[in-house]
Amino acid sequence: MPTVLKIKGYRFFFFTREGNEPIHIHIAKAQKYAKFWLNPTTLVKNYGFISKELTEIRNIIAENQDIIKEKWDEYFS
Repeated sequence: MPTVLKIKGYRFFFFTREGNEPIHIHIAKAQKYAKFWLNPTTLVKNYGFISKELTEIRNIIAENQDIIKEKWDEYFS
């Protein structure tokens, strides 16, 4: 599971066998987990994050979208 970013206690990462899916990012913090598509930024799964946290995660993704895409392309190309 390549980690792309660690910000505010959130870990943003990929699963190694998901290169056939559209660009997305997984997020974990403590026992919470979420998955977002990037284009457009859309919540796919959420286990435990409250609305405020999801908004913060969405903002972090928006601010770092270029880095996430770059790392995705590097890993899955």
